[in-house]
Amino acid sequence: MKYGYVRVSTSTQNIDRQMEEMLNQEIDEKNIYIDYQSGKDFERESYKRLIKKIKKDDLLIIKSIDRLGRNYHMIIDEWKRITKDIQADIMVIDMPLLDTRIEGNNLVGKFISDIVLQVLSFVAQNERENIKKRQAEGIRIAKAKGIHMGRPNYILPKNYEEIIIKYLNHEIKYKDAMKKLNMSRGTFFKYLRIYKEKCI
Repeated sequence: MKYGYVRVSTSTQNIDRQMEEMLNQEIDEKNIYIDYQSGKDFERESYKRLIKKIKKDDLLIIKSIDRLGRNYHMIIDEWKRITKDIQADIMVIDMPLLDTRIEGNNLVGKFISDIVLQVLSFVAQNERENIKKRQAEGIRIAKAKGIHMGRPNYILPKNYEEIIIKYLNHEIKYKDAMKKLNMSRGTFFKYLRIYKEKCI
């Protein structure tokens, strides 16, 4: 049995291109499972239903490997679960080497697919690490130039000290102090703590 899996990150994204590819593969529409959800993990309703349905010698078709998920280590574990534990096949339309079927000229399909997936995982991991290094280097250079990174510093209201002293002297309640300072509860108590530490 052929199954198709289609995923987009949000309900506003278009699935037409993926659906067209699935129908070109002659998959019955009732066997196409669709998720409008992030690929950060496999906790997706349609995907979970698909995995319960799929069985030995079935074929799962996806347009591209990132439709399965965006974390390559998780994808490899899921790939093994489908191809080794369930003993079903996977075919990735956009990458013909990722086709585990053993038929015709594809005599070493499962072996080649496993290697390709490992290489993709290695490349993706390296890219993530390089991005982190570039970000760290960019932050270091910006700090050396005196450029402030992150959120802008919060500027306290001009009447902050006057109001906070009234609060500490029990002249007004904290809700009144927050209102006069136009602060949220979290911001109020954060800067109250800082003010007390400075006064110690």
